[in-house]
Amino acid sequence: MPHNPPPAQGDELLLPEHRVLVFAGRDAIAFAHAQFMNDVAALPIGNWQWNGWLTPKGRVIALFALIKRDDQTLWLLLPDADPRELAAALQRFVFRSKLAIEVREDLVVSGSFSPPVRASQARVSVVGDGIELDMGADGGPRGVRIGEGIGSATDGSGHWAAFDLEHGLPRLPPAQAGQWTPQQLSLDRLHAYSVRKGCYPGQEIVARTHFLGQAKRGLTLLEANAPLAPGAEVGDGTHVIGTLVSVATNHTGTTALAVLPLERDMASTLSAGNIALRERKLLTGLAR
Repeated sequence: MPHNPPPAQGDELLLPEHRVLVFAGRDAIAFAHAQFMNDVAALPIGNWQWNGWLTPKGRVIALFALIKRDDQTLWLLLPDADPRELAAALQRFVFRSKLAIEVREDLVVSGSFSPPVRASQARVSVVGDGIELDMGADGGPRGVRIGEGIGSATDGSGHWAAFDLEHGLPRLPPAQAGQWTPQQLSLDRLHAYSVRKGCYPGQEIVARTHFLGQAKRGLTLLEANAPLAPGAEVGDGTHVIGTLVSVATNHTGTTALAVLPLERDMASTLSAGNIALRERKLLTGLAR
């Protein structure tokens, strides 16, 4: 079991896996609204939402926090997806739209397990030379800061990811991107997609699953005393019933999210290979 201690409240933690992609221009809002799975047009300026980009078959390529800075500027805070690859993929659909898609290498992301200075829930706030987001939930307060020249040297990725997973925010490594629908990832818990805003890639699959009640699998929170790997099969002692999607390691051990059947024998013992898994209840409060 890892021995690195948990961060103290107020410690500034560098989040190197989080990077920023910026849309800017007259058509930035309309382009994002047409491409992404949540309602960008309805988001007020100065607020943020969970959002994502899907394949035409309704599988989540990338999941991110989308921040509406003004009526022509969006910031995408990407916890996992490579911003250059995502920018290149999106650029193919720009056509005559008036916007620029830019990877902001100069913007550094840090966080702390303490309340943000002024940001609250979905409302962002300008603090110094950066902006802050409230990413707290039932598990405790958290604040995120995006800006230039943030000097923290402490990598808080493991503890941050474990908090995300405990609240049902899947962290998608490359091998898991493009594999799962929003419903299979239980993204309704985060209010991360819309079934009413109109067309976007994968919208038909998402809407059909929602309105016909066809979702048969969703996220389950698991923990183990040994390392786990995304993509590993989860069994119930008799059959393979699901897959590990996200894994995080911190001082308490290993936390994971798995896509499992919504209807199954809850008394069965779960495992990944020869590693015993313990089921935990997902926490709430991270929806925006």
